[in-house]
Amino acid sequence: MIRKPISIVVVLLHLSTVPAATAGGSDHCDVGSLPDPRTLRPDRLTVLISGYSEHRLPLLRSLTTLYSSLPYVAAVLILWGNPQTPSETLTAALPTSDGAPISLIRHPDRSLNARFLPRAAIRTRAIAVCDDDIDPDPDALAHAFSQWLAHERALIGFFARSHAFDLESKTWIYTVHRDRYSIVLTKLMILRTEYLQRYSCWSALREARELVERERNCEDILMNFVAAMEGGEGPVLVQGKVRDWGDPRNNGTLPSSGSGAVEDEAEIRRVGLSIRRDHWKKRGECIREFHRMLGVMPLRYSYGKVVEGAGEQGLCNKGGKLVYCDNQHY
Repeated sequence: MIRKPISIVVVLLHLSTVPAATAGGSDHCDVGSLPDPRTLRPDRLTVLISGYSEHRLPLLRSLTTLYSSLPYVAAVLILWGNPQTPSETLTAALPTSDGAPISLIRHPDRSLNARFLPRAAIRTRAIAVCDDDIDPDPDALAHAFSQWLAHERALIGFFARSHAFDLESKTWIYTVHRDRYSIVLTKLMILRTEYLQRYSCWSALREARELVERERNCEDILMNFVAAMEGGEGPVLVQGKVRDWGDPRNNGTLPSSGSGAVEDEAEIRRVGLSIRRDHWKKRGECIREFHRMLGVMPLRYSYGKVVEGAGEQGLCNKGGKLVYCDNQHY
């Protein structure tokens, strides 16, 4: 079989402090520059992979190949947020594609808001937003997409968290409950394409987007706010095997990248945002600030619509075995 060369599209994007984000003079919030929503395919998925660390490029190559091969994926867009990475390094790391087309979009800065920009290249009614260290089983992702088709107004994900009101401190906190959840993470999330426009272009969210820029955190929480306000539903947690390479509870090493080198799994984990000691505290502060800015608390609890509990779905390497990351007995 002759392998077709990868089509790489390089686009420089710039976020603005005005309600609409801009890129090289092109307004992402100009509906005239985007496909007519009525023409978006309902039976396919566009995958948006956010990448930053060059240490993860071998893993990104593997994940991109996987997503591109899936029959229900229409396109894969790699959103690269490290402006220091040489173009030739990225080009060499990316695979060729015999399946869904793969495009590379470079950002000039590290903005987390950029992962939710509306894009003319998205031609499907649903998108999967994911990190470059999350490796889903294809059957699990297909199951998640089928759940989105049944709950199109909800966010669908594999990693659940919750907001809660702490009676002692009399404030909102970010936490985990075993029996309910109100937030799914952008480690791997499926959502309506139109929510990108809501997130990026609603003038009421300008202050909230600025908080995301300032803290370099909480863009996923803000999208959960958006979906809850727009869709009026809580998220849907689906069960399935998803390898989480970036979880700090992993141990051991990554398999060979194909070049003969062995990647250090500790380095993959080190670049992750969630290993920061103040991560959970910061995210609680985001919930409180979003509530204050918007004047509402739209987050809604879900109670096992697809699974019985909101347990960890990521797989970690412990003692040479792949187990659920929260499994303390292996």
